[in-house]
Amino acid sequence: MMFAKPLRERIRSGEITTSVRIWLTPRVKIGGRYWLLDGHIEVTRLQEIDLDEVTEAMARDGGFASLESLMETARHGRGERVFLVDFVFVPG
Repeated sequence: MMFAKPLRERIRSGEITTSVRIWLTPRVKIGGRYWLLDGHIEVTRLQEIDLDEVTEAMARDGGFASLESLMETARHGRGERVFLVDFVFVPG
């Protein structure tokens, strides 16, 4: 999983533990580990949701100021399926 540079330290500190992604198909799996900074994130939950279920609170939990800001970042490529990804940062 890739994260915008401004979000990385907040993920590392544990402040951000969730991300909304719009993909064609899931690009991560539960238990999967993905490199980030001096450690990795481990996916603890992957849930497909409807686009209209994405809320302002989810945007804030993911480190975005607003739902609009989240959607500008999340909507790239041809993906149409929406996924809520929960994770923990693991040092080292």
